[in-house]
Amino acid sequence: MDIALTLVTLLAVVVAVAAVADKLALSPPLVLIVVGIIGSYISVFPEIRLTPDIVLLGLLPPLLYAAAIRTSLIDFKANIRPIGLLSVGLVLFTTVVVGFLVSALLDVPLAVGFALGAVVAPPDAVAATAIARKIGLPRRSVTILEGESLVNDATAIVTLRTSIAAISGSVSVWQVGGGFAVSAIGGVAIGVVVALVVGRIRRYIRDEVTDVSVSLLTPWIAYLPAEQVRVPGIDSQPSGVLAVVVAGIILGHRSPIIQSGASRLFERTNWATISYVLENSVFLLIGLQIRSIVDDISRTDLSATRIALSCAAVLVTVIVVRIVWVFPATYLPRLIPGVAENEQRPTPQSAFLVAWTGMRGVVTLAAVFLLPESTPQREVLVLMAFVVTVGTLMIQGLTIPWLVRLLKVPGPDRHEDNLQEATVFQAVTDAGMRYLDDEVEGTVPEAVMERLRSRATDRTNAVWERLGGAETPSAQYSRLRAKMLDRERQELLRIRALGTVDQSVLARLMNALDVEESILDRLSEGETTAGRTTELRPTYDLDGSCEHLAAATVVPDPRTPKGCEECLRDGTSWVHLRLCMTCGHVGCCDSSQGHATAHFKETDHPVMRSFEPGEAWRWCYIDEVTG
Repeated sequence: MDIALTLVTLLAVVVAVAAVADKLALSPPLVLIVVGIIGSYISVFPEIRLTPDIVLLGLLPPLLYAAAIRTSLIDFKANIRPIGLLSVGLVLFTTVVVGFLVSALLDVPLAVGFALGAVVAPPDAVAATAIARKIGLPRRSVTILEGESLVNDATAIVTLRTSIAAISGSVSVWQVGGGFAVSAIGGVAIGVVVALVVGRIRRYIRDEVTDVSVSLLTPWIAYLPAEQVRVPGIDSQPSGVLAVVVAGIILGHRSPIIQSGASRLFERTNWATISYVLENSVFLLIGLQIRSIVDDISRTDLSATRIALSCAAVLVTVIVVRIVWVFPATYLPRLIPGVAENEQRPTPQSAFLVAWTGMRGVVTLAAVFLLPESTPQREVLVLMAFVVTVGTLMIQGLTIPWLVRLLKVPGPDRHEDNLQEATVFQAVTDAGMRYLDDEVEGTVPEAVMERLRSRATDRTNAVWERLGGAETPSAQYSRLRAKMLDRERQELLRIRALGTVDQSVLARLMNALDVEESILDRLSEGETTAGRTTELRPTYDLDGSCEHLAAATVVPDPRTPKGCEECLRDGTSWVHLRLCMTCGHVGCCDSSQGHATAHFKETDHPVMRSFEPGEAWRWCYIDEVTG
């Protein structure tokens, strides 16, 4: 009964605090940590200690899997180099630097210092991506941060286990290298096998509830076997973290093939709920650890001043080391001609934000408890891990939105998103229309054909309409139809209250209304990146205040009407074209080679116009508005 009451209390506090924080436009993770710290000193919560088993077996697999199935395999592969440099290279670099520092500060063996370095090295998947998405960082930066946070836990845990083995005795180079090889290769192999087997099974499941139940089991199906396998002579096992991540990314990539549309919707809803509860619970649990950590520190023989200065030094080092690593890792590979030609060069502002988005989380706190009880200065090491976790969450988490505004780093352009979405929708609709013309024409009544064509056309037009600034007819339809459904539902509830109609019939009707509401083509928050707005995304010049747009009314003759000037010269390809309203230069958008933006930086010509058929919108680089 006590356990049940504790769980209910925790969940109630998590939901309430997260909801209030959202309402007040505060960061729920940071507010939950503060509430947890306060709660650890009052009688509302019993003493709750995070253990490695709770985190590594109970929390980490579902959290990683939920993030992995949302991760694009295509984007992950496209950014494999920066992801690898951060998730492997930076973790090892941080481990070494922090290891030497801790060894010097606390007079402990170097292996103990490396152990703490591995503990504090990996940024948290939940904290980093939650804040990055919320403030609208550039999409490539978010992809890199997500990929890093999915893989770096595996590197850190293997490094930590090697360091713990070194604390108890000697470790050979063979054991270290073999341990990393077994962890990486074995984890990836098990993840691939699990994805293939589970994917094959799910292709034959027709019931949505059963399909999603298999999905909920998959993280542990991948994690537990990997953690149980032992390789003789190396005393290492495959990484359960990598197994979960690989299985999740593959299954997420193949979901359109192995699942029905209803199953995918059902799965996303369930995993979104689980992620919401677990992610927010994690931050509350972090705060609740402070009292027990402070109580334990009283057993050490070090002075309070030395402990405080050591904790502060480690926190600052962790932050600085990431900055020191990110800039060379970002720009040195671009000295290679092949890399420089195929990848757009990130701005220093974007690189700095990736360097600054290094918040630690629950894995750091869980990993530090893996240290044996006999580890020298173990209590101080636990406190250091807590200080790094809370310190990075508070310092970096609170300042990232401010830095984004200060550095003027633009998030994903919703106009570019709408344009790409419209282009893809047009191609998809054309494929459906060809099917109607080639295989269906003449086999069904013309009224049915007209309805099919109308529905496909309306859907595509709805996306093209979003390139304008006012409320679109499709958005008006969705808004008004939603209100109609509310009135219809009220009438259905009135009939239900009369008790004159069988309840199973009413339930089917209620479900029909719910289904229609769920598939309305409305621009709701979270349905598409194009529909999201932040302070960083461009706005429409509805009041005509931009002097540059007002002056750029005459469309010049294009210098290269057949395509992007630089792409035609270099033999590269483009996605969408833009026309400079000053000189007629034709360049490609940031979705491809970014030559239109590069032209503005070279010439300071302020306004460009879409050079796509049927589009007339213009964009001012200086005022960052569309007209």
